[in-house]
Amino acid sequence: MNQLERNENIRNVAIIAHVDHGKTTLVDAMFRQSGVFREGQEVATRVMDNMELERERGITISAKNCSVLWDGVKINIIDTPGHADFGGEVERALSMADGAILLVDASEGPLPQTRFVLKKTLEAGLKLIVVINKIDRKDARPEQILNEIYDLFIDLGATDKQIDFPYLYAVGRDGIAAKTLDENSQNLHILFETILAAIPAPSHDPEEPFQMLVSDLDYSDYLGRLAIGKIFHGEVTSHESLACINADGEHVPLKVTKLQSYQGITLGEVEYAQPGDIVVLAGIENVMIGDTICTQEFPKALKRITVDEPTVSMRISANTSPLAGREGPFVQSTRIYERLRKETLRNVSIKLEVAPEKDSFILKGRGEFQLAIIIETMRREGFELCVKRPEVIYKHSQGMLLEPIEHLFIDCDEDYLGIVNQKLSIRKGRMLNFINYGTSRVRVEFSIPSRGLIGYRDEFLTDTKGTGIMNSYLLGYEEFRGDFPSRFTGSIVADRRGSAVPYALSSIEPRGKLFITPGNEVYEGMVIGEHSRENDIDVNACKMKKLTNMRAAGKDDSIMLAPVIPITLEKALQFIREDEMVEVTPKSIRLRKTVLSAGKRHTLSVARKKAAC
Repeated sequence: MNQLERNENIRNVAIIAHVDHGKTTLVDAMFRQSGVFREGQEVATRVMDNMELERERGITISAKNCSVLWDGVKINIIDTPGHADFGGEVERALSMADGAILLVDASEGPLPQTRFVLKKTLEAGLKLIVVINKIDRKDARPEQILNEIYDLFIDLGATDKQIDFPYLYAVGRDGIAAKTLDENSQNLHILFETILAAIPAPSHDPEEPFQMLVSDLDYSDYLGRLAIGKIFHGEVTSHESLACINADGEHVPLKVTKLQSYQGITLGEVEYAQPGDIVVLAGIENVMIGDTICTQEFPKALKRITVDEPTVSMRISANTSPLAGREGPFVQSTRIYERLRKETLRNVSIKLEVAPEKDSFILKGRGEFQLAIIIETMRREGFELCVKRPEVIYKHSQGMLLEPIEHLFIDCDEDYLGIVNQKLSIRKGRMLNFINYGTSRVRVEFSIPSRGLIGYRDEFLTDTKGTGIMNSYLLGYEEFRGDFPSRFTGSIVADRRGSAVPYALSSIEPRGKLFITPGNEVYEGMVIGEHSRENDIDVNACKMKKLTNMRAAGKDDSIMLAPVIPITLEKALQFIREDEMVEVTPKSIRLRKTVLSAGKRHTLSVARKKAAC
């Protein structure tokens, strides 16, 4: 093997952390202090969260690239998601990095997603810098957090070199980093210097021809398909003729029409790119994440990106309700399939299958939240579709049925521990650890089936009065733990089509919680509320009061109904049962029965009971 050389002009670093520990805010400060923004320039906060959903929810959903210059060295930064459901984005991003910055909150410490992203980074063998962020919090405990981080490294089987990591203390919001707690720092200069000193420059073999691993895809209306990745060996110039090696080992010839690299938060056209840089190639069709782009004369494939298998599936179909086609331009199943197929091209952790049922597809991913984000994105693009309840993906081994198990972390007030423990026990959860901090809050760890967490998050927030914190990561597969009820309440179902009226709703309201308001259009089979008992009931939400000439004027106007909280997509997916669906349109979220006709539902129910006997 030839002697490897390092390109000292480049550093590729990923920023990894748990959700809301300050990754994107720290990147903002790095931009400001490295001269990416001119003095006085107005810039939005969390500039890397450029998706509408990311700004709304305050989280990073997809990994993004940017770069800064420091002391003549180009630092390519990859901002990664912190949520375990987007683990595929983390694994994809790490394939472009030579090191990582692990960001940990100075109060909360290492949390489940911290463990998840750190495990992936250690497996990739990357050099780490630890930054303990938010040391200005009143409840900050940075010295204890540092000990917890060492414990986490040891628990994950880190090598001696990996455990010997440099660490800094920071306030990302203010753009301050220091080596010690006593140091009076005013900037992030020590962070930039640590990156240059600790993160190795990308290595390459000068004798090897050009090789680039495709780690991300994008699309431009002007340039077409864009392939994003790191150059492992060799150099590339614009308008060069290359080849793409796909998953089947086929060599597809291509020509680079435009070569771009990251300059701050934007892309700039370049004529030449050197080894170790992260570049964007235009003019490449039919390329997939994991493909290798190389020279036609010396085609040689790199190791493909591998990600964990999906654990949750969701059935998606065309909208078949009586109100279909009114609110969105895209209702055809072929358009829905094509949109989902494009998602699988850009997201390596997503898989798509065609279901046996007509116009239905099965989307598989890491978690219900990841799938909900995809559905919400499609909804905003103008799609109408129906979605079934998320289901876990089972495995069979040696005659046993295996199911995914989550390691669940609960942080709540000790007054609420009883109800939380009771609910999780019903869902087949087993307590693993209990820590009482002596501050009226406790931290409890559970081992629980993934299906037990579907629909539990809202219930947990209600039980803990909104003060509880719940996080989990996939532990592995274990033997099936048995059935348990997913919901203890039934559904209130409309029995005819029409507009809901106050008189009818006032008589239905005492029987449960309503999801609709007067004036909403309903149809037979539409779920309009939650019944307080276990059984479903069919009701007439359009019933008008019989009119007589013996009533006071304006008497019906005095009907007062309880306020209705608009149902969100996530709440709807968590609420529905196996025989129900969510109707998703650009303007509405409706719940419905899979079989709309009350007569057919009754016939099927009788048949199921006979089959059970």
